[in-house]
Amino acid sequence: MQQQSTRLRWEQHTQRPLFGLALAFAVAYAVPIVRPDASRDVVEVCTAVEWVVWGAFALDYLIRLALAEQRLRFVRTHWLDLGAVLLPAIQPLRLLRLVSTLLLVGQRARMASQIRLTTYVAGAVVGLLMFGSLAVLSVERDSPDGNIRTLGDAVWWSFTTMTTVGYGDHAPTTGLGRMLAVGLMLSGIALLGVVTANIAAWFIARFEKDDVEERRQTEAIRELTEEVRALRGELAALKGTSVE
Repeated sequence: MQQQSTRLRWEQHTQRPLFGLALAFAVAYAVPIVRPDASRDVVEVCTAVEWVVWGAFALDYLIRLALAEQRLRFVRTHWLDLGAVLLPAIQPLRLLRLVSTLLLVGQRARMASQIRLTTYVAGAVVGLLMFGSLAVLSVERDSPDGNIRTLGDAVWWSFTTMTTVGYGDHAPTTGLGRMLAVGLMLSGIALLGVVTANIAAWFIARFEKDDVEERRQTEAIRELTEEVRALRGELAALKGTSVE
């Protein structure tokens, strides 16, 4: 129990620093892709920042694992964090560590369920757009047959792919780019399902609340009717006594 309390305190105190590191990782990842003509020193600094941030995430995961009471259960329930730690060297998936870290920060937030879910969805949409745009740009820009050459093309492609619109004016031509497209489409469908389920749950909750309120008012009216009947009976009895 004490370990659980210690882990919760650790997660609470590291929430904001991790979010700041996630933003630093996003910038370090994006700069060499958006500015391919950047100097070697800038690229080396960005690479160093990525590895430092990854090291901080790995250390945070190991500390939380050490503080967990049931470590095997912790690994099973935090598989996304483990995946983010174990994928530091795969170029197209580096930003996936950022997305998973943002999700981790959202999971640690102590907020109401509706606010938390809204934060998840908004963060996931922004993270996926960033991930899809930067990753496909880094993969497709140097492809001989590729037609995604600029960041604007990549963002437009990511947006149309996530929403499953798929105009076809921009499309990946490499195998890795197509794998990214599949992942982005599935993620977009999943997010749409989450949004739809959240809206449906909100309406159901409102209907249930209105139904409870209606039953309460009906019960109050029934009790008031019974009291009126009782008062009429007493009044009739009093009148009968008065007449006698």
